[in-house]
Amino acid sequence: MKPHAWIESVNCAIEGILWSVRTQKHLRFHFLAASVVLLCALVFHVSALEFMLLAAAITLVLFAELVNTALEAVVDLVSPDFHPLAKRAKDVAAGAVLIASIGAAVTGYLALSRHLFAPLTDGLNLLGKIPGEIAVIAVLLVTILVVLCKALLGSGTPLRGGMPSGHAAVACSIASSIALSGSGALITLLAIALAIMVSHSRLLLHIHTVREVLAGAFLGCGVTLALHLLFRPH
Repeated sequence: MKPHAWIESVNCAIEGILWSVRTQKHLRFHFLAASVVLLCALVFHVSALEFMLLAAAITLVLFAELVNTALEAVVDLVSPDFHPLAKRAKDVAAGAVLIASIGAAVTGYLALSRHLFAPLTDGLNLLGKIPGEIAVIAVLLVTILVVLCKALLGSGTPLRGGMPSGHAAVACSIASSIALSGSGALITLLAIALAIMVSHSRLLLHIHTVREVLAGAFLGCGVTLALHLLFRPH
């Protein structure tokens, strides 16, 4: 029955949130992560603008997760048996949560990185002369390009198989950023070796072909190198 009073509507909304938290482990994780981020904001005394961005990101993620939960419940009611369209609806709703979470992660990094990583960076010089934001954006851009390529070519899934290899692309992107950061020859060689092992594992597991792995490696290295050359400080 539709609530008649405003307070009844509020109670229904709260009941919906509590039910979602009780039944959805992902929502419980998002609430826990939100609490940690807010505590970090208090500890590091972030600016008003940074706090507003963090609050907006948290709100967006929780909103997307609640809408996803509601849509899943409606789909289960309408289509209790398996149906391809029901699966698509759930997958798209989950994709909305994923995009909101990635956006929140980027916002959290931009707002808190100078508080969390500045002492470590100053002490160990981990990022050299190149801002860490370029490396993060490079990984995100490479991931987006991998998903687009797989969608256009209609092969594999985002995490398994298809052209190009996403694991090889991301691993080579990270290795390229480390190599370009001036962290030293030894660390660079270790990063390259790790990227090679990640790429080789996709061949050993028979998930990708040599061509797919090489395509991913070239994509990761090429995009990362281009971003560093275009946007690194001079």
